Amino acid sequence: MRLKHLAIFAAVAVGGLSVPAMAYDTPPELMMVVPPAPKGKGLVVFYRSASIFGAAISCAVSENDKKISSMGVGRYFVYAAEPGKHSFSVSSEAKDQVTLELEADEVQYVGCRIKMGIMAGRPDLFPAKEADFRGNKKLSLSDPKSYGEGVLKPEEIATLAGVTVTTPAAAH
Repeated sequence: MRLKHLAIFAAVAVGGLSVPAMAYDTPPELMMVVPPAPKGKGLVVFYRSASIFGAAISCAVSENDKKISSMGVGRYFVYAAEPGKHSFSVSSEAKDQVTLELEADEVQYVGCRIKMGIMAGRPDLFPAKEADFRGNKKLSLSDPKSYGEGVLKPEEIATLAGVTVTTPAAAH
């Protein structure tokens, strides 16, 4: 029993007990697949490494105060957008924002990490490179149930990337 209390205390101390991890199994053929951008659009790949720090906190990404998607530890999602300036934000006890200039047919990467906050961990967005994303080795797609408008669903990623998925994704 003491161990259970210690685990709860550690979760609260590290980042709060807010959002549970998304339970979606990415088909192996789609692990870390980033397709080319749809014609006339750009892509932003949002990812979160598998760091244990702040594991109980989800990175819920918004644009213009409209939620795009959430991602837990070791997850990513691909957002298709019109070319131009885009400001994305995450928030908990504090708000963080990153602004990108997106061009047609371009792919940009944005990482999310949890930093120490006063009462809870706070999500932090930062521009990244493809090598940073690829350095994470085994990122899985975030749960499609959390996708807002513009986020590419697994079947759209497969089609754009020319990948055939032979194993169905299992949503829990």
